[in-house]
Amino acid sequence: MKRSSIITFSIIVVLIAGITISIEAQSDATATKSATRTAQQEARQQRRAERLAKYERFVDSLVLSHNYRFVPQTMQQLPAGMMRNLMNPEYEIIVWTDAVDVCLPYLKGYTPPYYPVVFNYVLPSVEGYTAEQTNDGWHVTFRSTMFSSTDYTFSLEIYSRYGGALLTLSSPFYNSVQYTGNLFAI
Repeated sequence: MKRSSIITFSIIVVLIAGITISIEAQSDATATKSATRTAQQEARQQRRAERLAKYERFVDSLVLSHNYRFVPQTMQQLPAGMMRNLMNPEYEIIVWTDAVDVCLPYLKGYTPPYYPVVFNYVLPSVEGYTAEQTNDGWHVTFRSTMFSSTDYTFSLEIYSRYGGALLTLSSPFYNSVQYTGNLFAI
């Protein structure tokens, strides 16, 4: 009886020792996998942060060079007009150092019924062109009569970090129209 108890006790001790070694080996493997995964996540975050910073520098260089293109995707007459999707790829504003090319739809009228027009002009010069850097990117403004008696103000909010832009085209005689879109290099 004593001998069988010793054998049973020995088997139990060996099993416990084996389980303990197995658990330690698994925890070491888990710790190694966890450390590898954490290192990979940190590397991905670093690469992503570098790409974001590179994109911000790219947008900043576009604005400073005065050679960029704004392509609107939506338009809305303010203060609470209907949001319209713009699918025509020809709608754009191109800003060069010496001219501005405008091809945008616009809603004229102060009260309904509004009538749509398309501004399609190459403006050889604009008045009051300013580009101010903000926390989110840039605020670009300029004015033009667009060969009419009405003075139009273009206010372009460029979001360097987010990659979008918001253009507000305002006039003293009509409701403002707001466009959302993207900025591209020429």
